[in-house]
Amino acid sequence: MPISMYSASVPVFSSMLKNLSHVLAKGEANAAQRKIEPAVFLNDRLAPDMYTLTAQVQIATDHAKGAPARLSGRDPLKLEDKETSFTELQARIEKVQGYLATFSPADIDGSEDRKVTLKLGGRDMDFPGMQYLFHFAMPNFYFHVTTAYAILRHNGVPLGKTDFFGRG
Repeated sequence: MPISMYSASVPVFSSMLKNLSHVLAKGEANAAQRKIEPAVFLNDRLAPDMYTLTAQVQIATDHAKGAPARLSGRDPLKLEDKETSFTELQARIEKVQGYLATFSPADIDGSEDRKVTLKLGGRDMDFPGMQYLFHFAMPNFYFHVTTAYAILRHNGVPLGKTDFFGRG
């Protein structure tokens, strides 16, 4: 049975963005409860050379909106990376969720061999659609969602695996 590129992408991104939204809400509530300025969490990182929590969310949403767009031949939704609050990050997630809702299986299914070209490090990288989705977009998306979760967890936000997977 052939894989549905739509089923392997849009619903997965949508589900995990919902979970990321939940994790961020718990982070914001925890900051308020502990009287910690939200910027402390938003600007934190796990290591000096890693991106901040805010950037992790921005990059995760970039992959979530970019993959279906590229697989369908559309230009990805453009968002400026200007978020400075939990509220603005939540609004970004909502925009991406709304954008994902504009895709149908007919838009993406059959894109396994569609050429996807990304400019990385000043050079073009070409991927067939399935390789792009499973070996670039999804791993990057999960890396940044996981890192956002880990930054909050590292800061003492009471999160568990159930929060990450949307059962918390």
